[in-house]
Amino acid sequence: MQIDPQLIKDCKKGDRKAQYNLYRLCYPMLMGVCLRYHKQESDAVAVLNEGFLKILTKLDQFRSEVPFQAWIKRVMINTLIDDYRKNRKVKELIEYTDFQDYQLTESQIDWNEADKQFDAEQLERFIQKLPSMSQKVFNLFAIDGYTHKEIGEMLGISDGTSKWHLSSARKKLAEWLKRAMNSSKVI
Repeated sequence: MQIDPQLIKDCKKGDRKAQYNLYRLCYPMLMGVCLRYHKQESDAVAVLNEGFLKILTKLDQFRSEVPFQAWIKRVMINTLIDDYRKNRKVKELIEYTDFQDYQLTESQIDWNEADKQFDAEQLERFIQKLPSMSQKVFNLFAIDGYTHKEIGEMLGISDGTSKWHLSSARKKLAEWLKRAMNSSKVI
C-alpha cells in the first residue's frame, strides 16, 4: 500500500474527500488487524472506525521517516488494546472460560505439511476459535512481534500469564491443525 504524501497533507488540512480516500486505501489492512483481535466483524468495524479517527486526529504526529503503514498499524493496535482495557471488566463478568474444557495435549504436527494444506484465511479461522485472552496474546506475540513484558503491560497481566496463554494457544492450534489435516487425508 503506497500512500501519496499529498493525500496525507490534505487530510491534515481537514479535507473530507482526502480523508475518505485515505480511509478506503487503509481499510483492508486495518480491517485485517482488527479481525485478528475481534471475533465479531461488527466489533472489528467499530474499533477500526475509532482507530481511524485517532489516525486522523494524530496525523500531525506522523513523521515521514517512519513508514505510514507501520505507523497506522501501531495506532490501530493501541486502539484495540485501549478498547480491550475499556471493556475488560464487563467481559470478565460475562465471559467465563473453564480451562478444563481445553484439555491440552502434546501433539506433534508437521508444520510444513500444514503450511501446504491451509491458506491464511483458514489459519485465521482457527485463531478466531481461541479463547479471547489467548487469542490476543497469540496475535500480539506471534503476529505483531511484542514481547511478553510488553503484552503483560498492555493487557494488565504478568509475563508468566502471557507465556501461558501463548503456550495454550499454540497447543490448541496444533491440535486443531492436526485434526483438520487427518480428516482431510481421509477424504
